[in-house]
Amino acid sequence: MQYEVSRLNKESISLNKSLVLSVVGLYCFVLGTSLLGFSVYLFLESSGFVNQVFISWSGQGLFWSLITLFLSLFVLFVPVEFFNEYFIENRSFKNLLTNIISVIFVSLFFLVVFQILLRNQNIFINEYLAIARAVSFSGFIAVPLIFFLLHNFGKNLLLVNKYSYSLILIIWITSTQIFL
Repeated sequence: MQYEVSRLNKESISLNKSLVLSVVGLYCFVLGTSLLGFSVYLFLESSGFVNQVFISWSGQGLFWSLITLFLSLFVLFVPVEFFNEYFIENRSFKNLLTNIISVIFVSLFFLVVFQILLRNQNIFINEYLAIARAVSFSGFIAVPLIFFLLHNFGKNLLLVNKYSYSLILIIWITSTQIFL
């Protein structure tokens, strides 16, 4: 029996830029969607539909609701305007590893950045930090598992291959809600 030894070269190790940009876009979409949900909650709290937890008067709630709304719109605007990558290729083992490693590193990078930048005793900034932590932790735990499952079980299903970006986005948003 002869065993072939695969040689590592630059092409076999390099990361695909489009795969990494699509993962960064996914992270921005999930963070923006979570911030948008928090903005809606603050609006509902200031209008009296839910009990007041974060605000002391309705003007404060409307103020922070609008700030959070515009912040979420900005975060949702970033991947649409700058990345323009809406497809995740997860067919080969190399793409699977690239996706998993890029999700973990992007989540770790943004977790560290938000831990450093958002150090304030304001209750709303602390909630932004909790949302960013939840998005990063779901990126550490749930999303690599979903990549692995889609890689193994999605080979035979054309629907999973065609809509993998949307499926991962929906599952990431849902798993973020678990970590909140």
